[in-house]
Amino acid sequence: MSSTFTKLNLAIDGAVARIWLDQPDARNAFDDVVIAELTQAFLEAGAAPQVKAVVLGANGPAFCAGANLNWMRRMADYTRDENLADAGKLADMLRTIAECPKPTIARVQGDVYAGGMGLVAACDMAVSVDTAWYCLSEVKIGLVPATISPYVLRAMGPRASQRYFLTAERFTAAEAHRIGFVHEVVAADALDAKVDELLKALTGASPAAVRACKQLIADVAGREIDSALIAKTVEGIADIRASDEGREGVQAFLQKRKPSWLAG
Repeated sequence: MSSTFTKLNLAIDGAVARIWLDQPDARNAFDDVVIAELTQAFLEAGAAPQVKAVVLGANGPAFCAGANLNWMRRMADYTRDENLADAGKLADMLRTIAECPKPTIARVQGDVYAGGMGLVAACDMAVSVDTAWYCLSEVKIGLVPATISPYVLRAMGPRASQRYFLTAERFTAAEAHRIGFVHEVVAADALDAKVDELLKALTGASPAAVRACKQLIADVAGREIDSALIAKTVEGIADIRASDEGREGVQAFLQKRKPSWLAG
């Protein structure tokens, strides 16, 4: 099954949805059309009942070079209100990726610049080729990585952001891994095998539990460990234990059989 888009591809094959940025000649830079299509693709993949995981990849030598030059030329003449509306759509797209109810993997086969960093950071996990370069280049042209900052800061922390937001230095995949921005770095010929490894783990897990884990992280991260937070975690485990999939998973474990979501 696949849906038709003009600047990307969405293919759903069993439990896995794959979204491919498909403008290799433009280094997969995005504009308002790509933003709208990415939003739609992640909404569709997130809503498809059979899908258990979503992979965001790209065709060509670069993963994403940030904003498209023609789009930037148009933005140069925008009023502040037009800029607010435009940035709002980018923010909505990043939030749609980050809040996708299905787990998401960024498959990074090439360079990631500026807004492209937001795409990778908004995904739950990232696998990178060892030859990819990363850059938060905004200050070089008088801008700041404002819209992507919540996701990039969450991915690589304030200390690394302090350096790379301010210097706009390029850094390697090995450095991206060291600072926690990507989870795995592999040679190009091992990229798909590593992504498949993660997919196998994700598709073997309880879909309801994975969805609840995403929400759990969002609820708990950065919060003070107080009685309200502890009460919320107690409710969380009680709710999932009493749920259909929770009961089935524990029973299957105790009875040494496959749970219903793996049976068949």
